[in-house]
Amino acid sequence: MKKKKLNLRDIEMQKHSSEHTHDDGHNHGNSQNSLNLKAYRPAIFSFVMLIAGIAFDYFDMFPFFKGWARIIWYVVAYIPVGFPVIKEGWESIKKGDFFTEFFLMSIATLGAFAIGEYPEGVAVMLFYAVGELFQAAAVKSSKDSIKALLDVRPNEALVYRDANFISVKPEIVQIGEKIQVRVGEKVPLDGILLSEKGSFNTAALTGESKPDTIAKGDKVFAGSINLNGVIEIETTKEFKDSSISRILDMVQNATARKSKTELFIRKFARVYTPIVVFLAIGLTFLPYFFVDNYVFRDWLYRALIFLVISCPCALVISIPLGYFGGLGAASRNGILFKGASFLDAMTKVNTVVMDKTGTVTKGVFKIKEVVNSSGFSEAEFMKYLMAMEEQSTHPIAKAILEYKAEGADLEASNVYEVAGKGLKGTVNEKTVLIGNKALMTSNGIEVPSATNDIVESIVMVAIDRKFAGYVTIADELKEDAHQAIKQIRDSGISKVIMLSGDKDSITQQIAKELKIDWAKGDLLPEDKLNEVEELKRQPDSKVAFIGDGINDAPVLAVSDVGIAMGGLGSDVAIETADVIIQTDQPSKIARAIKIGRSTRRIVWQNIALAFGVKFIVLILGAGGLATMWEAVFADVGVALLAILNAVRLQKMKWQDS
Repeated sequence: MKKKKLNLRDIEMQKHSSEHTHDDGHNHGNSQNSLNLKAYRPAIFSFVMLIAGIAFDYFDMFPFFKGWARIIWYVVAYIPVGFPVIKEGWESIKKGDFFTEFFLMSIATLGAFAIGEYPEGVAVMLFYAVGELFQAAAVKSSKDSIKALLDVRPNEALVYRDANFISVKPEIVQIGEKIQVRVGEKVPLDGILLSEKGSFNTAALTGESKPDTIAKGDKVFAGSINLNGVIEIETTKEFKDSSISRILDMVQNATARKSKTELFIRKFARVYTPIVVFLAIGLTFLPYFFVDNYVFRDWLYRALIFLVISCPCALVISIPLGYFGGLGAASRNGILFKGASFLDAMTKVNTVVMDKTGTVTKGVFKIKEVVNSSGFSEAEFMKYLMAMEEQSTHPIAKAILEYKAEGADLEASNVYEVAGKGLKGTVNEKTVLIGNKALMTSNGIEVPSATNDIVESIVMVAIDRKFAGYVTIADELKEDAHQAIKQIRDSGISKVIMLSGDKDSITQQIAKELKIDWAKGDLLPEDKLNEVEELKRQPDSKVAFIGDGINDAPVLAVSDVGIAMGGLGSDVAIETADVIIQTDQPSKIARAIKIGRSTRRIVWQNIALAFGVKFIVLILGAGGLATMWEAVFADVGVALLAILNAVRLQKMKWQDS
């Protein structure tokens, strides 16, 4: 299935309203407000009145508590909790939406009053109101982890203009401008550190509380908090393209993308509720034609119970809350899901395919070994090599140029590239060749046979048509690479595969070291795409692909779940992926799977709980074996249990093991 991609930069940050609405007509006010004592006063007043009324009824000690006095007492107890619900029900009816929980509760409780069951009428509405308050608290709590991200959005930037640092909005700072960040302030835009060093709290971006210390020339990300001294940064991105803006867009957009389970339950509730209303009407009147000694009051009471039980509140509240909790938990762990649907998709993955460079390796090449057979000293030999590599933009060239040699550098001239083989030029009036074995053999230079067994990337050097030596270049595994593969397997993934554009020999070596099932190297982007499509064609195969580069974007798009490394990964890969690992740690992949599975487990627990209890009590109610008190438990009680179960996601720990 082709996934619909969103342009996250076009999505405006939505303001949190003070009202929480559902597509099925549910509308839970005050879910964003602080729940103070004032919010609980109506419920407390009704509770005291209800308990007092029940005590008066039971002990029969107060002669005045009869007739109209008793009715008025329970009406007064009912109004604080019942009037807002009746009002909401009426507003929904005016909009053409009859079958809301407000309508159900209003009919059920007013019906109870009509047949003289005053305490039960008050109790149903009271417990419903208390349930709403607890639900509001749960919703607010579940959103706090995500709303906390909003606090890291910087409000100002000190930019260097007209020989002064002036405070401006980050949105108007241009690429290439110099900004200053003081101790304790948030970095307003992505950039390069101009100061000698800096220490930053990156918890908002990565989920990791450990300070990150960087040196001059390293990348600094917006949303980081400066921990040590005044620093200066040269901006590299506009505010709308910064890391923190991207994260905030992703998180907010994620809450709007529903899972299939969530969408199904909402559609189900819209059909299920009116069916139950008509069944309740049938339960009231149809027995007249089939039952001896038909008593309207008794069958109306059963129908009212039926209505209370039928309210799908537990389902339509707790399920979105469960997914919201999962998204919040993931963001706290440095994992961004672009929607609840991908939490579900993650639980079905059984095959993990990963890129090598930048995913399980650091993507930073370093000299592993220098073999010098030139007759020059190693430093002199490296100067010849470095003089040539200065003319190259290849990542391997960068690694070679990090070699430190004393004395003056040499300069190369007449350097040109031999396609697919290397470079040829002149250094110190000597002809120099640097590149692979094919370059050497094509120029008639004999290469030692020992080089055939070298797995790493190799740069050979020839000076004045004589083989002078070679340098091996290797990428380093990330610190948690071994741990990541073990955890992925422990999470139940049956197949782990590596696909890389690097040399096949290197890819195979890394795969062997990490105990990966099978691997392929020397792959072009279209080759990776073909391999993943072939895997997807296998029966019951659900593929997650993990990558970080522009060349991985097509594979990320076609896989069932695309996972991008968000710290060092390319913008294209991040935009295309469904899940972002903000810390660049492959070990977070297993944690993402665990969070997805925990979320799904809690959602289905809530579905089973709601349906199971409601079904049992509905049957008992229709048979006259359940009272309004059981109905209250089947609706409000189950909703509360489901909400509490969903809130567990916020307390869970997914420790790496």
